[in-house]
Amino acid sequence: MNGASREALASAREQLDAQTDNASVDAAKLAEELAAVTALLDREVSLRRVLTDPAQSGEARAELADRLLGTKIGGPAAALVSGMVRSRWSRSRDLADAMEELSYSADLAAAQRSGRLDDVEDELFRFGRILTSNGDLRRALTDRNASVAAKTELVTTLLGGRANPVTARIVGRLVAQPRGRSLEAGLDALSKLAAHRRDRMVAVVTTAVPMDEAQRTRLAAALANVYGRQIHLNLDVDPEVLGGVQVRIGDEVINGSIADRLDEAARRMAG
Repeated sequence: MNGASREALASAREQLDAQTDNASVDAAKLAEELAAVTALLDREVSLRRVLTDPAQSGEARAELADRLLGTKIGGPAAALVSGMVRSRWSRSRDLADAMEELSYSADLAAAQRSGRLDDVEDELFRFGRILTSNGDLRRALTDRNASVAAKTELVTTLLGGRANPVTARIVGRLVAQPRGRSLEAGLDALSKLAAHRRDRMVAVVTTAVPMDEAQRTRLAAALANVYGRQIHLNLDVDPEVLGGVQVRIGDEVINGSIADRLDEAARRMAG
């Protein structure tokens, strides 16, 4: 993508991160709904063109999307779709491509929440290697004369109960909706998305009172020193939080006087 589409995709990614960083959002359901919207945009080319028509205002395009999809998808997905159609796109197909990327990213976010993103990334790599070495399997999964149901059933047989459910789900979707890509290219794109998300850490910070900018900066820097990568802070306020502050990164939860303990850890790491 280039030009307006690149900017629109960057904005959409930020919106998706905000949604999937919210623990109350069902990331797997969000992924499924975004995948369904992608399939709709692929089928209905005229709709895709209307939703990206620069002659129409962004608000008009968002209202149309809400009328068509508002009762069929949940609030988080509807908000993402609305934001995306408000943006400008260089080509109408770019909207569908971006929607597909977000659907896969939402599934990967679900794996990250459960602490299994590394497993999913490894399983995608190993499945790609199996595909490369097994011509019969590749032909069965890419046969244009075979039904989608038969191919997705084969994926379920191969991965169901053996791989993470997220892996089985996204490989099944890739097989069912190749969208003009080879299966190998699709798996490679998924692996890159997984690697990108693995390098992103989010800390959910709950405090008894709102943190000021200096406190947020200090906490983010201390966490970055401890974990060795940049940390995005999602802030919440709960007067009853234990010890005045709680930090959750993945499955790890730290309660109590976190600032002093993190400063001490950062000093030790710095030598």
